[in-house]
Amino acid sequence: MYHMQGCNFRCKWCSNPESMENVCKTTVNYSPEEIADEAKRCKMMFFDGGGVTFTGGEPTVQFEELFNTLHLLKKNEIHTAIETNGSCGRLTELLQFVDFLIIDVKHVDMEQHKQWTGADNLQTLNNIAEITKIGRQVLIRIPLIHGFNSGAHKEFASFFKNLDTQNAAFELLPYHEYGKDKWERPYEIENGFVSKQEIDNFKEEFYKNGLKLVIT
Repeated sequence: MYHMQGCNFRCKWCSNPESMENVCKTTVNYSPEEIADEAKRCKMMFFDGGGVTFTGGEPTVQFEELFNTLHLLKKNEIHTAIETNGSCGRLTELLQFVDFLIIDVKHVDMEQHKQWTGADNLQTLNNIAEITKIGRQVLIRIPLIHGFNSGAHKEFASFFKNLDTQNAAFELLPYHEYGKDKWERPYEIENGFVSKQEIDNFKEEFYKNGLKLVIT
């Protein structure tokens, strides 16, 4: 797994805040060729669909480098995955080189999304609509944060039920504070933990609307 530097979101709960900026004190530079060579050396250890995953930060911020690296990996028959916030206008260009696509959806409400991430969600929602329309398999993950989106189960289900989600699965990610100590400025979230009832509300609403949940 490679955590790529840079992110266009500023999520208040981010567990990898050190990856928000384009560089940090632990940044290591790799070329696409170096990553492909490293993956080839590790190939014998890949089992059950193992391969290379790109996360962040937001991997598509470094779009050209990501595109070229994915291309090289697929030329070498290495399984690829990306975890993205879905906000890149060129996301669908990567799909030819991606075996497993993960998109995090923070909120379906524009204003709430802006307030808590510093960016709008229009491109993310448009990309999901396009990706589901072409029948591409995708795992859509929803971080649940009390006071932000934990009460929006009906809004989320209402948006997704109007898409062709036959090849989409959904995963709920309850709030945690694993990255809190890494923040170098005040951590803004207070009491972000969600209750069992809030999680159950999402499960019930998604099941009711025929949306497939992955339970982990």
